[in-house]
Amino acid sequence: MKTLIRSGQIVSDGRSFQGDILIENEKIVAVDKKIAKADGMDRVIDAAGFEVFPGGVDPHVHLEMETPQGISSDDFASGSRAALAGGTTTILDFVTPGRGESLLAALAARKAAARKSLCDYGLHVSVTAIDGGLGAELDSCRRHEGIASLKTYLAYKETIGLDDDEFLAVLDLARRLNLLVMVHAESGGMVSYLQKKLLAQGKISARYHAHSRPPEVEGDAVGRALLMARLAGVPLYIVHVSSRQGVEAVAAARQARQTVIGETCPQYLLLDENRYLGGDEAAAVHVMSPPLRSGEHQAALWEALGQGIIQTLATDHCPFTLAEKKKFAAVDFTRIPSGCGGIEYRLSLLYSFGVKSGKISLAKFVDLVSTRPAKIFGLYPRKGTIRTGSDADLVIWDPQNKKVISAARQWQSGDHTVYEGLQLVGSPHLVFSRGAPVFENETIQAEAGRGNYLARDWGRDNDGHRG
Repeated sequence: MKTLIRSGQIVSDGRSFQGDILIENEKIVAVDKKIAKADGMDRVIDAAGFEVFPGGVDPHVHLEMETPQGISSDDFASGSRAALAGGTTTILDFVTPGRGESLLAALAARKAAARKSLCDYGLHVSVTAIDGGLGAELDSCRRHEGIASLKTYLAYKETIGLDDDEFLAVLDLARRLNLLVMVHAESGGMVSYLQKKLLAQGKISARYHAHSRPPEVEGDAVGRALLMARLAGVPLYIVHVSSRQGVEAVAAARQARQTVIGETCPQYLLLDENRYLGGDEAAAVHVMSPPLRSGEHQAALWEALGQGIIQTLATDHCPFTLAEKKKFAAVDFTRIPSGCGGIEYRLSLLYSFGVKSGKISLAKFVDLVSTRPAKIFGLYPRKGTIRTGSDADLVIWDPQNKKVISAARQWQSGDHTVYEGLQLVGSPHLVFSRGAPVFENETIQAEAGRGNYLARDWGRDNDGHRG
């Protein structure tokens, strides 16, 4: 199968030029300002007036994730379908064993669930407890499964979170095994204390969720995590940075020449804490951890994106149904399932409110949503770039198309969206995954199970400090 894309505005690896792309089977075989020979083409696409990006890489999603409050509402089929519709062609999800559960057994179960995926996918492993067999299991994941990153939690101490000594032990293991450590940085002890205090005071409804997780709690945890990473001599990836304090801690570490990578999410750039003031049920819909912040934090995050302090935009996609969100809205905010959905809106949100508003450049946009996460997590140059030999994961982007976000018309399976009513400018016109058109004419053209599992090799192309 040969496809020629003509005259698109190609944006990749910091460059932008009008040119042609030749696809043969699953790979890009030529990129040039003009590809003269078009004989034997199965399809020729006129992309004049469109922008062409490498397919998006979302490094942080939670599909069919089991929690004490229920299972997140998108499985690997529906979530990956929504990803493709939004221009994301690669997702990275998580293996999160319960305490006492074998990491390798949890990995096998997770890979079985992920076989439904329509798009290519990889996995991080989460360390939820320390035992004598952890090192051997992580080594097996690294050697035999191509898993090069692990996630830790400084929150949720009652279930999956780690104490400081345990976190340090994980950092030491990561250095020995050449694994990148990701961390959910909120100080769990403080969160637990504040939750109990608020409940004891009768402050039980959803609006008080944000009071139990103030920005200082994130700032403290980011700072401590970076201190421990510095002691261990390893890089660190901070997931979903949401606050000015978190940004300042990352910036100070980078200024001191420490290798640290910061991630944020669209909800923290675009939604604010006023969403908690509209009544218990409306507040419950916006319960996520970390919570939404005030405008000063949004401003700090946008500035950090522009300066390269924050280097990736993920979604932390983890939606639940309205019924699950509202069940405890008025009686116990700690029992409301935490998370929101955004896997199909990530590119359009950043393009509309970042590129179109002049906050970030088009080249920065592509770097944030595709190239940088591909480099950080060992997928580049197979993913995240438009060059000869790379997978033909491409998005032909309509920069003028206007849409209004509506849960009634979304691809993800949830019955609501926190972005309801936001107006978008710019969206995918045609999406290719490994050379096949998978989204065209507002229609998904891929079958469940088409996605490939991706082994990764972190370290070869990553440059988190200077990125």
